[in-house]
Amino acid sequence: MEREIGTQRDQLLAGLSGRVVEVGAGNGANFRHYPQAVEEAVAIEPEPYLRAKAEQAARDAPVRVRVVEGVAGKLPLESGSVDAAIASLVLCTIPDGPGALREMRRVLKPGGELRFLEHVRSDKPHKARVQRISDGSGIWPLLGGGCHCSRDTVASIKSAGYSIERVDSFSLGPSWWITNPHVLGAARAPQ
Repeated sequence: MEREIGTQRDQLLAGLSGRVVEVGAGNGANFRHYPQAVEEAVAIEPEPYLRAKAEQAARDAPVRVRVVEGVAGKLPLESGSVDAAIASLVLCTIPDGPGALREMRRVLKPGGELRFLEHVRSDKPHKARVQRISDGSGIWPLLGGGCHCSRDTVASIKSAGYSIERVDSFSLGPSWWITNPHVLGAARAPQ
């Protein structure tokens, strides 16, 4: 799967510059895709094992990456201190996704950019129903490390006060899989 998503990671991060925060950086899989114009990436990761992996990945990154312990709902950054925020395959696991999106908006400079690469609820009624049942029963969140496959992430981004600039939908892996479709997009914080 990592081979398949590498192109999307490149697209997610293309053209970024300045100071960036990546929420839920996981093992640091995005780090090698950051463009040279990024002066600093602050990678937030709450889980100790993944944070250690991210610290290893940061050593080989083409830009300066600082890995920090923290959670998306309470970012250890000052208001208006970053040019861009990155959410990559993480909004499905954050208990309060809308709150995390508002917190990312807080740390963004006015007019700053949110870039996102996430799986979302299907627009096909039957599959969306299966996703809702899987989440509601607790089965998928238990098997998927807290993942919720039926979230309408794009609507949550809009509700958190961002203006959507672009959204591209695609499948990653088998199209029938519960965590398809995916979206890749950008949104803008208010000026």
